[in-house]
Amino acid sequence: MKKIFLFLILLFPIGVLAIETSARSAILMDIDTNRILYEKNINEVRSVASISKIMTAVIAIESGKLDNKVIVGDEINQAYGSGIYIKEGEELTLRDLVYGLMLRSGNDAALAIAKYVGDSVDDFVEMMNKKANEIGMNNTTFNNPSGLDEDKGNYSTAYDMAILASYAMKLDDYREITGTKKYTLTTNKNVYSWINKNKLLSTYKYTTGGKTGFTEIAKRTLVTTASKDNINLVVVTLNDGNDWSDHRSLFEYGFNNYTNLKILEKGEINIYQEEYYSNYKLYIKNDFNYLISNNEQGTLVFKYDLEKKRKINNGDKIGVINVYLGDKKIHEEEIFVEKVAKEEKSLFKKIKEWFVNLW
Repeated sequence: MKKIFLFLILLFPIGVLAIETSARSAILMDIDTNRILYEKNINEVRSVASISKIMTAVIAIESGKLDNKVIVGDEINQAYGSGIYIKEGEELTLRDLVYGLMLRSGNDAALAIAKYVGDSVDDFVEMMNKKANEIGMNNTTFNNPSGLDEDKGNYSTAYDMAILASYAMKLDDYREITGTKKYTLTTNKNVYSWINKNKLLSTYKYTTGGKTGFTEIAKRTLVTTASKDNINLVVVTLNDGNDWSDHRSLFEYGFNNYTNLKILEKGEINIYQEEYYSNYKLYIKNDFNYLISNNEQGTLVFKYDLEKKRKINNGDKIGVINVYLGDKKIHEEEIFVEKVAKEEKSLFKKIKEWFVNLW
């Protein structure tokens, strides 16, 4: 038998400014929960150009080979467009190549990474598409590790690229690399000093990373991330001639109109008027935070769905908390039970209580 308890927390509306962008497609998303805060044609499939390299970086990082030495092969002779101008026979680490990939959008770096990690460019592209499928990029097709359109091109959506950036930002090495303003390197053939093409790293203080892109077909594409007051956001714009300004405006919109609210706190919970487990401790194992806008219409609703178990052991799952924002379910958290040790009363305390009760 199950019993459901409902609790509501009112959120009072406050006025909020509307926002618009110049992009063909755009999205503002919370990195931690993937809540969409602003959207415009977010599921329209388009060429995404060099922001594809975020996936190339992810595959390289997750290979576990970042600090391995790479000897550049003749694969780089197929590179054109933006590059870091590495040479055949040059020795550097995979990590160095990823820095060149992300900071300077090196198409030669992309080919060197693909050959080293995937053994061949085709096999590496297969790894890219497999990863895209695993993390929920359902409208994405990669055909190369660089994003160049002349080689069939890479096609995705603003939403899928935000999902990718959110995933990538959970990787320590990716966060370090994408947030680096300048990287210097000495190899057996050259000395390099790479300045990050992401201008927001120098002009918008909350920026934590990102990737630029451009081809004649895709036009300007841009992914950036920013953090402030425990709010972590990603913006993606596709075909946007005013992208730097739009990204700043979208970040400011998010930071000024949303609060990262702790909805649930791990540990013991108390459910009003719940009696079946009155002699037990109920608890949850995780915190749950969610961005709540200042003008949120509706309510936070907590539905406690409990199972009345006859045999109870410590650590048993006995129900869930379903959290709703209005009529939309935003989270489910499991509830566990623990027996509470009853206090053993001393003889003196028992006698004292007996005398008190007499009066």
